[in-house]
Parts: sequence; C-alpha cells; structure tokens
Amino acid sequence: MRPTATYNAVAVLSWPILYGLFRLRARGRRNLPAAGGYVLACNHVSSFDPWPLGLPLWPRRFLRFMAKSELYWFPLTFLLRGVGAFPVRRGQADAEAIETAVRLAREGHVVAMFPEGTRRRKGLVKRHEARPRSGAARIALEAGVPLVPAAVAGSDRLLRLGPLRVVYGAPVEIDDLRGAADVREASVEATERLMERIAELEAEL
Repeated sequence: MRPTATYNAVAVLSWPILYGLFRLRARGRRNLPAAGGYVLACNHVSSFDPWPLGLPLWPRRFLRFMAKSELYWFPLTFLLRGVGAFPVRRGQADAEAIETAVRLAREGHVVAMFPEGTRRRKGLVKRHEARPRSGAARIALEAGVPLVPAAVAGSDRLLRLGPLRVVYGAPVEIDDLRGAADVREASVEATERLMERIAELEAEL
C-alpha cells in the first residue's frame, strides 16, 4: 500500500530533520515482510515515536496507526485522517477501532501499535499508566497477519538533539495460537512473547 499525499508531504518535510538533525539510523528492515499487511508493535517513550518508526519504511510502506479520540478536533482531524490514522477511545474496549485495524491489516496495510498504551516517562501524573495491552496481538491473530516487534530510542531526548535509533525484529511466532478456542488467552500469550522480544530489541539500542 502506497502512502497518501499528506503522508508523503509530512515524510518529505521530516526526512532532513530526522536523518540530519537527529541522525536517525534504522536496523533490521530485512526482517519486515516484503509484502502484505502486518502489525508493527513498538515500545513507547514519546509522542514523537511514530516518526522514527515509520520514516525508514517510506516511501514503499506507510503506517496506519490508532490515535486517541481526544486528538480529533478541528483542524487536527484533517491531518490525522490525511496521514492514515483512525480514532480509538483509550481505556475502553473499542471494538470499532479493533475491527478497523483488522480490516486494514487484511487489506495489506502496516498497522502500527504501541502495546504499552501510553508513554512511559512523563512529568505529570497520568490517568492511563503504561502497561502491556493485548490489542496488537489480538489484531494480528484475528487478521491472520505477522506480528512484528520493533523498538525506538532517543525520541524522549529531542531537546538534547540526541540520536534517534530504531530496530525492527523478525515476526513473533504466533502460528500455534491462531484459531485457539480462547481468543483472550491466546492474545495474552502472544503479548507476553511480543513484549519479551521488544525488550530484547530495546536492549540492543
């Protein structure tokens, strides 16, 4: 699936900043499926994470990601829709967002997810704490697509102009969990495997 015009515009403007100013470096792109949809699940340390995660895949692929529903206000709504985002109501079992993600993955899109649900480090006390959620695994299982781990580093140190790093891992083995009678239990097991692999990738950065 090719990027939208808005996504292309954001990528073109971002490229010299990320690769120049922030010295973005990516590893493991050979681990990514060459074709078809998949779920790309990453650690979450900053609201800036989607940029270093997605830019190394451009222009061949682009990310479709969930954006919290609170962000959908004029004029930001038009930008979010233009870059391929779709809304999710955080803290709720948003069946519509899950169904949308499953459909997109089946259609061949890369659905980006942050299983921790929210950023880890913040200066303010947050209502939503960072802890693993099983949504990414559930989407991959229901859509019948690969579950790919990734890790980013440096996006929480932008003011210090530190380098940005991203690494993509090989798909997590979840074929034995597909078609399980207990979807919830299968999703939890797949999430445990996913988070273990993400932690390993993060340690490499």
